[in-house]
Amino acid sequence: MQYSLIMYSRTSPCPFVSLARRVFEREGVPCHEIFIEQDPEAERRVVEWTGFLSVPTLVVALPGEVLPFAPPLPLLPGSSPRGIDRGAMLTEPGEEQLVGWLRQHGFIGAAS
Repeated sequence: MQYSLIMYSRTSPCPFVSLARRVFEREGVPCHEIFIEQDPEAERRVVEWTGFLSVPTLVVALPGEVLPFAPPLPLLPGSSPRGIDRGAMLTEPGEEQLVGWLRQHGFIGAAS
């Protein structure tokens, strides 16, 4: 695979993180998880990217990297990042949106 999937998350329970983990497990998608409360630089990145401590923030990265392979599309100032497909980044998606985004980036095959 040309890209890696990075999930910025928290160790505390979160329904969006739980949903993402279930989808990754069901679809057999490997993911590198970074816990923002244990990594101040990761926490800073998530706030810079989303304006909030929004998890999961999912990133398509080059292998061995933790940053998006391309700059994420911008958000409108003060707007929520929830469910906004920003190209190489997606934050707090629903299941259908997450599956579509994973397909778009080649992590899972086309629907049968």
